[in-house]
Amino acid sequence: MNSVLESADWVVLGIYFLALIAVAIWVISKKNKDTEDYFLAGRNVGWFVIGASIFASNIGSEHVVGLAGTGAESGMPMAHYELHAWIVLLLGWLFLPFYMRSGAFTMPEFLEKRFDSRSRWFLSIFSLAGYVVTKVSVTIYAGGIVVSELLGIPFWYGAIGVVLFTGAYTIVGGMKAVIYTETLQTIILILGSVIITYLGLQAVGGWGELQAIVRETSPEHFNMWRSASDPEFPWTGLLFGGTVVGIWYWCTDQYIVQRTLAANNITIGRRGAIFGAYLKILPIFIFLIPGIIAYALNQQGVIELGRADEAFPTLVKALLPVGLKGLVAGGLMAALMSSLASVFNSCSTIFTIDIYKKLRPKTSEKRLLRVGRFATSIVVVLGIIWIPIMDKIGGGVMYQYLQSVQSYIAPPITAVFVLGILWKRVNSKGAIVTLFAGLILAMLRIVAELNYTSEIAAFRETGVHSGSGIWYYFAVINFANMAFFMLIFSVIVCVVTSLATQSPNYAAIQGLAFGTLTEEQKLAQKESFSWIDVVFSVLLVMVVLSVLVYFTG
Repeated sequence: MNSVLESADWVVLGIYFLALIAVAIWVISKKNKDTEDYFLAGRNVGWFVIGASIFASNIGSEHVVGLAGTGAESGMPMAHYELHAWIVLLLGWLFLPFYMRSGAFTMPEFLEKRFDSRSRWFLSIFSLAGYVVTKVSVTIYAGGIVVSELLGIPFWYGAIGVVLFTGAYTIVGGMKAVIYTETLQTIILILGSVIITYLGLQAVGGWGELQAIVRETSPEHFNMWRSASDPEFPWTGLLFGGTVVGIWYWCTDQYIVQRTLAANNITIGRRGAIFGAYLKILPIFIFLIPGIIAYALNQQGVIELGRADEAFPTLVKALLPVGLKGLVAGGLMAALMSSLASVFNSCSTIFTIDIYKKLRPKTSEKRLLRVGRFATSIVVVLGIIWIPIMDKIGGGVMYQYLQSVQSYIAPPITAVFVLGILWKRVNSKGAIVTLFAGLILAMLRIVAELNYTSEIAAFRETGVHSGSGIWYYFAVINFANMAFFMLIFSVIVCVVTSLATQSPNYAAIQGLAFGTLTEEQKLAQKESFSWIDVVFSVLLVMVVLSVLVYFTG
């Protein structure tokens, strides 16, 4: 296998890695004194770094590779998930004040403070398992593809090499190393991706020519709003089901929320979320649009596109001059490493704070730091073990695979967090029953899907049903629509169970739900933002609405 990089590219890539190592060493030299330092960077991080870290954590190599692949395969519908920028605003405006008021390190810890230890245990174990099966495995698989394509080395060498490198600075430096290296990686990733989008548009003949070529062969490619009966991308599922997944991912998942908890007050954390929301819009233009460009260039015969997931690496090889390939290669590796570092650190935080410290509450801070590093090492090893499994199941369009899995995980967790904050009457029994009921429903859905794999594939391709019976129709419901149905189910279970059982002790949950806020807390909330925060938030919502309107039909 030959590398697509030449000498100048290797020089650029080498400079990037040296800069990354320098940042990591600088951070590591500022030793972690305690768990707050190691897991939340001492709660003293600025809004720019928080926003950049949110973006870098979200944009893994599976995002770059998978979103471009989806653009080549299906066009614009999955852009709905990138327009969840408005949901990142929800994190800053609605959820974060309650999280910071609670003083929690983790989302499971917040659930314990709001409900009880059962909810904390459920979310801790569920999150750890979910991270390994989805985030770690998919990120490593996509990273292996990118590294092997660009550097001309076997898939296994590329995947393991980057995992070990990322694991090393995450284990030693903790959250500080993760969050500051992610700032550098965000800059490199955006710069490299903007360049390839620009050169891609030049190669295809401009925006107008791109639309003309694509609409001639695939009229629906630029339409975000497909029919509600569309077997793959119904607008109902993308709008409503996508929002369910978005709230879970952006507002309740340790992986993302941990970045905002690193702020020393609500104002800084909220501004970091607002900045991260603006960055979140970029993937439509720097990852998804390049996928559509790859589709158009393939139609023109300029490039030869094999699998859809090869769209972005193929553009890198075909379009970029010497030197720039090294920069974009650095950007793609930045995407891989930033996401891996984030999930490693989040797993370590949950295991150490929510499991080990819960079992051994008298453990010293020094020992907890050692446990945190050991936990990160275990996740690194588990990630490597998952590589051959992902190599076997990684076929197809990866981004859609990831979204479908998340659509079954998200609804019960979303219901419990949202209801728990909005309505003080929700109690611990309502929370735990909802979490388990949602898990059982998700498992039934996955079993049903496995039983009707061929029928589901045929339906998505033709739109014609080839089976019958309750189980078949349960299995064939679009995954995004299913997320919304599961949310309705979860909300009903949570409300009914809570009302049928004793109300919570409101004094014990003071400040953790709207109905329990004191006058002082309400005043502090009003004083935590200024007109600048409001204006930038409203402007972002207007940008999101503009994109939704532009890509209609």
